[in-house]
Amino acid sequence: MQEFGDFANIDIEKLLKGADEQFARIEELQKNMTDIVGRAQDDDGLVTIAYGSEGLRDLLLHPKAMRLSSGELSELIKEQLQAATADLQRQVTEAMGEAFGDEDNPMKYVDDPEAALHKIKEAESAYNRTFEDVMGELDRIRRRLDL
Repeated sequence: MQEFGDFANIDIEKLLKGADEQFARIEELQKNMTDIVGRAQDDDGLVTIAYGSEGLRDLLLHPKAMRLSSGELSELIKEQLQAATADLQRQVTEAMGEAFGDEDNPMKYVDDPEAALHKIKEAESAYNRTFEDVMGELDRIRRRLDL
């Protein structure tokens, strides 16, 4: 009987337990994602924003904010909205890091498309090698069985 390399030594129970643990972490992450809210408030407390996965959750304007010109108020709202979305992204990145670990955190590629492309090319290369290995093995089996 021919050996199957490292595959013959795989601890299936350990593999399944690890997969179950990963699925549990992902399920917990999905539940927590809806609860994550990015928040921002300007230094004077005139504009307060809460931003969640569904978008703007809350916009509070202090009565003193009405004394600003429409342009100033608009800029202040945009600044705080940007800060709230950045806070949301930071929290999502942290949550993903807890679920997947810092090394496998998919959020680390958000600001680095070159690294994401490199990871995709690595995966493609691994897939191609595996495919070639499997097809070669199937061809050897076909020849051995004289098919």
